[in-house]
Amino acid sequence: MSEVYANRRSRLRDHFNAAGTAAALVTRPANVRYLAAAAPHGAVLLLGSREDLLVCAVPPDDRPFEGRPDDSLRVQILPARDGDTAVTAAGLARGQGADSLAVEEHHLTVARHRAIAAAAPALRLADVGCAVEQLRIVKDEEEISCLRIGAEIADQALGELLESILVGRTERHLALELERRLVDHGADGPAFPTSVATGPNSGRRGHRPTDRRVEEGDFLSVCLGATYRGYRCEIGRTFVIGTSPADWQIQLYDLVFSAQRAGREALAPGAAYRDVDRAARHVLDSAGYAEALPPLTGHGVGLEIDEDPQLAPAAMGKLDACVPVTVEPGVHLPGRGGVRIDDTLVVRPEADGGPELLTITTKELLAL
Repeated sequence: MSEVYANRRSRLRDHFNAAGTAAALVTRPANVRYLAAAAPHGAVLLLGSREDLLVCAVPPDDRPFEGRPDDSLRVQILPARDGDTAVTAAGLARGQGADSLAVEEHHLTVARHRAIAAAAPALRLADVGCAVEQLRIVKDEEEISCLRIGAEIADQALGELLESILVGRTERHLALELERRLVDHGADGPAFPTSVATGPNSGRRGHRPTDRRVEEGDFLSVCLGATYRGYRCEIGRTFVIGTSPADWQIQLYDLVFSAQRAGREALAPGAAYRDVDRAARHVLDSAGYAEALPPLTGHGVGLEIDEDPQLAPAAMGKLDACVPVTVEPGVHLPGRGGVRIDDTLVVRPEADGGPELLTITTKELLAL
């Protein structure tokens, strides 16, 4: 695996060297982990002119989900009195003879940027931009394997919940039970705070669980995700509580299902981000739900739950193979209820079977 991380760092080095910068400082935790295999709390990664260093405030943890630093990296632990790891790393870059340093300006605070400049005034600071985030978009098969296992865990946790008695239980209780089941089945933890919305609460986009109890006739909308070895996926499903869904519930569900299927079918290498969004959005827009639509219908996943690409009307760019994304259109009707269907998939060429569906829990409208 050392070759994988060394190759990632080499690609980033080619980027900032081509821009005329001698060294780079990576501070965003997900980017540090991507390049170094681990990101202990407060750690930064220096890609120096002579040596790459993982500069840590605390020793790396040996737990698998924390990651173990790449063997080809030297790890430098700073005494607590030495303060900010980024400031120290800038001094180390200067000590290696670098005259310039590319930093992640989009992640640094103004105060931290000023501290780096003050600690190494001879260094010319430049912006590396979102170069690491761009490298992270296309996943290798090891990364996809972690996402696949995370999806299996999320499917299992959700499936077990659906077999239990739901009426009378609170949204908060169900959310906590789902998160416990994720860990029980091997997840590092939830990929994000689990959302459980019942009845009229399902009509709120981004609803957080409350003490409202599940009632007969409710829509039950659930969105959860598992983190496995640092990689995060998500799944969202909507169900009906009771034996017979109302006509309006069936119609709304069928509409969102059609939109989600259109988005999934549009996933292909070379497809424009905005065209995938348009495929899903057009179904809902044509039915008169333009005002109830979310700002995007999907996004990338990986070491963070919300990565590039963004599947949105104004998004620029085209999909590549081996890019994992969500497709998650929904319609939310305030005060009444809503439907969201959310899958994690990996973009694959048609010759390889087309999009690979990672989250396989049924999308049939179940009456629980």
